[in-house]
Formats: sequence, structure tokens, C-alpha cells
Amino acid sequence: MSAAAVEHPCEDEPETLLETANRLTEQLPGHRVEIIGGLVTVAPPPDGPHADALTTLMVPFLSAGLHGEESRVLQGIGLWLPSGPEDYVIPDLAIVDGDFDEHLIENNCYDPACFRLVLEVTSGNYQTDLRHKVAAYAQAKVPVYVVVDRKHGRVHVLTEPLPAGYDRHEVYAPGRQAPLPASIGAEVSLDVDEIVRAGRSKR
Repeated sequence: MSAAAVEHPCEDEPETLLETANRLTEQLPGHRVEIIGGLVTVAPPPDGPHADALTTLMVPFLSAGLHGEESRVLQGIGLWLPSGPEDYVIPDLAIVDGDFDEHLIENNCYDPACFRLVLEVTSGNYQTDLRHKVAAYAQAKVPVYVVVDRKHGRVHVLTEPLPAGYDRHEVYAPGRQAPLPASIGAEVSLDVDEIVRAGRSKR
């Protein structure tokens, strides 16, 4: 999803980044506010094809039984990042351990250790998902990061997190299946053509 940086308002006692983020969340209903690398970003509400792609993506995860007792398939759950004292992100979709609610850290965000997979569907500023969030999720040691790049019509699957990024980065074009590691809890392959078609603007 696209994001824009936000500057602090000038005050005698400047608010913390988390206070700024929470204020913006209240002022901008429907927008996604995150703190990545000490920078507050705001993404506008997603468009219809973005939501369509997300729903299409959920189907194989649900069909594989990943939304049960052992794991859950969730949209918009906060992930607390180790990259800064107040850093957090809200991935479009995530597969988390079934006991995720026991791993709440702060600000409705959860310990990255309970995340098996995070997934982003790009909007206007796709480079945020393909650059800044790659480093952020890798530092958080999220095992699998999937990006649906709507601009270029591809699906990226990143695995084996390292301190600065992921060691493996596979790119899948329409007409191919994108297999995901069994570590997410089931054997799942994503139909790239179906996902890209769902996320394409019809206008």
C-alpha cells in the first residue's frame, strides 16, 4: 500500500512518534499509519482491486486449513518491529500462531515471533513494500514475506531472513504457481495469474 512520510508538528513538548501515529490514526479513519525506521508513514484507504486481491489470496490459505487452532489468517494485525523503540507495521495479511493473542506487546501490536508469514499488496508507492518493508520484516525475522506487485504484475516470495534482507527472493509472473514454504503450516501455492487479475484496476 502506498505511504507518505509525516513530519512532527512544532510544539513545546513534541509528542512521541507513537503519539503522532495514534493521533493520525484517529484523524484519518481508514488510513494505515505505521512507523518504519523511525519514520511515521500514512497510506490512504486501499482501492477495490486491492481488496479483491486480498480476498483472492485468503482463499488458498483458508482451504489449506491455516485458519484453525494452530494458526490464524488475519488482515491488518499490528506487528511490533525491533528496528526502533516505537516501530511497527500493519501488514495487509498475515498468518500467525494460534496463540498470537498471548504475544501482545504494545499499541495493539504483536511479537514478530508469532508471525509465520506476512503479505503486502502494493498500491501507488510499491517501493515501500519492496524496499523498506523487506528490511523491516527481515530484521523482525518473519520467515516468509510475500509481495503482490500490482504495478508490474508479479508475486515476490522472500524467505530466509537476514539482518539486512532476505537470502532468497523468488519472483513469479502470471501463468506460474508461487509455492510457499511448508513452514507456514501447510502446503500452499498461489495462482499468480488469478491474483494479478484480481488486483488489476478494471477501469
